[in-house]
Amino acid sequence: MKIRYKIMLLFTLLVTAIISLLTASVFYFAKLERIQNFDKRLRSRAMYNSQLYSVMGDSAVTFLRRMDTANTVGTASRSIGIYTDDGKPLYRFDMPGAPPLAISSELLQETMLKGEKYFSLGRLEAIATHRVTNKRDFIVVVAGHDEDGLERVETLNKILVISLVTGVCVTAFVSFLFARQLLRPITQIIREVKEISSYDLSNRVRAGTGQDEMSQLGNTFNELLGRLQEAFAIQRRFISNASHELSTPLTSVSSQVEVILQKDRSADEYKQVLFSVREDVQQMRQLTKSLLEIAKTGSQGGIELNEVRVDEVLMKVVGDVKRLNAEYSVELDFGEFPEDEKDFVVFGNGELLYIAMKNLVENGCKYSPDKKSVVDLSFAWHKVYVQVVNQGALIPAEELSQIFQPFYRGQGTASVRGFGLGLAMAQRIVALHKGSIHVTSNENSGNNFTIELPAIKIFN
Repeated sequence: MKIRYKIMLLFTLLVTAIISLLTASVFYFAKLERIQNFDKRLRSRAMYNSQLYSVMGDSAVTFLRRMDTANTVGTASRSIGIYTDDGKPLYRFDMPGAPPLAISSELLQETMLKGEKYFSLGRLEAIATHRVTNKRDFIVVVAGHDEDGLERVETLNKILVISLVTGVCVTAFVSFLFARQLLRPITQIIREVKEISSYDLSNRVRAGTGQDEMSQLGNTFNELLGRLQEAFAIQRRFISNASHELSTPLTSVSSQVEVILQKDRSADEYKQVLFSVREDVQQMRQLTKSLLEIAKTGSQGGIELNEVRVDEVLMKVVGDVKRLNAEYSVELDFGEFPEDEKDFVVFGNGELLYIAMKNLVENGCKYSPDKKSVVDLSFAWHKVYVQVVNQGALIPAEELSQIFQPFYRGQGTASVRGFGLGLAMAQRIVALHKGSIHVTSNENSGNNFTIELPAIKIFN
């Protein structure tokens, strides 16, 4: 069942329950009021007859009969009786068509004990009152059928039932319109999403400018589409660049082998070709290793996380970078360590952090004329900061947002061998550790790469 029909059904049932409760309450209190009003009228007539009979005695019978014959007291059926204590009738009057008034001795005895009693005789409602006077004691019984009151209650009942049915129908119709209007943005989003495919993620759903949940849903979906579009673009660019980078050494190896096989060569020539092929194979091996590492950094669920001391990672990085090239120089400066050890320990993967920091330090040495990187480790506000500064060629402002793309190489790096994967790996690794990398490039400070990582204490 669609949501709109569920909303319509739920809303209709809720309103129906409320209207039914109100209708039943109105009918109940109207019926109760009718009974109370009619009981008051019967009691008033009984008191009038008892007072008249107590004053006039037996001479009041003729007067009462003439008055009862001429007055219906608003009732279609009415019976009046006056009885002695032992049940002997002193006066009886029954309206034409009304059932005869039959009073039992038990009822008379109970009336004398209580002084007043309401009861029913068939379809008649009745009251019996006991009157004590100086002359005699007697009981007055007045019974009647409230046709006008019952007719009004019945009419009210019909009106309430018709109103209830009409209200339920109107509620169902209005709730359907309400549900359709409420879900219209979702229907629009569904229709627009069906037009989006993996080949074209540039389309966006119309989220509107409001601050309600529907607008937030549209904006969230647009943000998701933006991330997907960026991921697909990176993937296509990565595949294209990887194919190009891998095909270059393969083509070189194939060409050299074909050339050397065209005729017999000397041992030195074969040796030169083998050295060249080995160099191309090593380059291809390094590229493949880099591709596997950058693929690993894209999988959050495949890495093992532990407590890692950043200072130990940096000391290992400095030693390994210096062993790569005798010309490389790394200056490591530790700031003042915090008192709490957890402030310079991060929660992450030591091997991945080593790769990220080694790439930054090695790049600094590789692209700097003095082959030197300055590394500074500092701590503040439960965060660890690693700054890697080099004096290489300044990075143009328009390239700062692209240097972390896989295989991207700036204009000033063409003379140095590389694949353009180091910074991309570093950024992904830092992002996996809930951190960030900030880059500044100016004449005063050179190229400054700052890694910001949350200390393990921030998660406690």
